[in-house]
This record gives sequence, C-alpha cells and structure tokens, in this order.
Amino acid sequence: MKYLLMIHSNPITWGHPSFLHTEEGKALPKKAREALAAQLDNLLNELDASGELINAVPLDPPAKTRVVRVREGVRATTDGPYSEAKEQLAGVFLIDVASQERAEEVAATIPEAGFFAVEVRPVSVFD
Repeated sequence: MKYLLMIHSNPITWGHPSFLHTEEGKALPKKAREALAAQLDNLLNELDASGELINAVPLDPPAKTRVVRVREGVRATTDGPYSEAKEQLAGVFLIDVASQERAEEVAATIPEAGFFAVEVRPVSVFD
C-alpha cells in the first residue's frame, strides 16, 4: 500500500537557512540539528534499502510560497502560505509499505514527529 507522509514543522525548529540570522533560528542548538539530520539520513537509507521509499522531498520555506485561486474564471496569486499557522508543510515521503501500521511506524521515526506532526494518508488509485 502506498502512503503519503506529510511532515508538518515550524521552519525555525532546525534553523532553516532563511531563519539562521535571527534569534528564533537558533532555537535548536547546532549539535541537536546535526543529530536530527543524521537520524533522518539513517531513516532514508533504511527505507531505500528495504525498497519502501518511493520518494522524499523537502519543501522550501513558507516565505517562498505562492497561493493560486481562481474565482469566476479569474486567477489571483498571493504570497505566503495558505494558512497563517506557525507550522507548515515542510516535506513529504511517498512510501510503499505492507500496512498502515508500518506507515505509522515510519512516520514515528521522522524527526519532526517529535516536535510537531507527521500526517499519514493512504494514496488513492484512479480507476
């Protein structure tokens, strides 16, 4: 079964490059960020080796987001994330695993699960 793991995060948690010049961007010490990055690398390597990883992609910071809406045939594009929350969609994993339980197990090992949340959603197949 295929699952999309949506990683929700606050971009300042890991000191995203767009926030490093601020005090907020230094909220997590460098050693802690490095440990979390190593944890993520290990997970990606494990999933790749097992054949469960289809793809994993990080997203640029929310400040680079553009939102597109079409109303009555007119397109309007605005800056910024769709939601005003501090937590934003930070990246996604697309995995192919044996069960929902395994998908949740993988989600629990993504470092951001310890700070915010990882949403686990089955992928539908078009008929």
